[in-house]
Amino acid sequence: MTTQEAKQINIADYLQALGYTPVRKQGKSLWYKSPLREEVEASFKVNTELNRWYDFGIGKGGNIIALASELYRSDNVPYLLNKITEQVPHIRPVSFSFRQQASEPSFRQLEVGELTHPALLRYLQERGIDTVLAKSECKELHFIHNGKPYFAIGFPNVAGGYEVRNQFFKGCIAPKDITHIRQSGEPREKCIVFEGFMDYLSFLTLRMRDCPTLPNLDRQDYVILNSAANVSKAIDVLHRYERIHCLLDNDEAGRNAYQELAIEFAGRIRDFSNNYHGHKDLNDYLCGKLLSQSAEPMKLERQVQSARRMMQPPKKRGLKM
Repeated sequence: MTTQEAKQINIADYLQALGYTPVRKQGKSLWYKSPLREEVEASFKVNTELNRWYDFGIGKGGNIIALASELYRSDNVPYLLNKITEQVPHIRPVSFSFRQQASEPSFRQLEVGELTHPALLRYLQERGIDTVLAKSECKELHFIHNGKPYFAIGFPNVAGGYEVRNQFFKGCIAPKDITHIRQSGEPREKCIVFEGFMDYLSFLTLRMRDCPTLPNLDRQDYVILNSAANVSKAIDVLHRYERIHCLLDNDEAGRNAYQELAIEFAGRIRDFSNNYHGHKDLNDYLCGKLLSQSAEPMKLERQVQSARRMMQPPKKRGLKM
């Protein structure tokens, strides 16, 4: 069984094959007592339309591969595929398929490590980000793309994928999903929502700059959409919070995302984008870049060409005398 074939397995049917039955049905969602831990109330949700799961107790979710990883406590994909295959005769495939966009880059031989490369740290500094904070939140990725080696900053999401950034490239190593950052200890009442992880890092940087002795970084949880299109995925996570503060982009996509959330969470959600009025987003505010100065996004072809120049390790050259 391939990874793509595994993703087409119905998660609800997979859980049934393992002996788990839903406690209740709510709209397009099935609720279970978590198969990942002991609990009294059902807080494990399967969205039957998206074929994705989310465990509110541990703040994790994703596709069937991510579920198998939690069930069998392993990140060895071949092993996980074999465990899923064991139940295939008892499971029917879902009635839809997951399509990969033609423009989506293919990444191979992914290596994840600590963020240390000078070029990547310099890129963060150019965007005003505190690199010490960034090192604790991000990873350094090395991978093969179209037969060539590259490196970039990686920001993890709840489904095991990464947002990928460097000076010339903006992309994602699938699966694409939100990032949910939960503090340890007692559950937090407030959650701050960002559109991208650069805005999240900008928020942390601003707090450290303005309140170095007491930045209060852990008084709330955080949700990073990683795309305005991921609002529906964030809704499931945000239901647990009494107060939701949004620091989304000052553009049409950001406004639409806020409106969608406001409909769902009327009375306990606030829009704080006016705090950086005149700037496209929080990172532009941090850098003092006005909305009128924001450059148009580069075309994909130009992005990829620039990415190759930036992300490919330099060739070793001898010392010229």
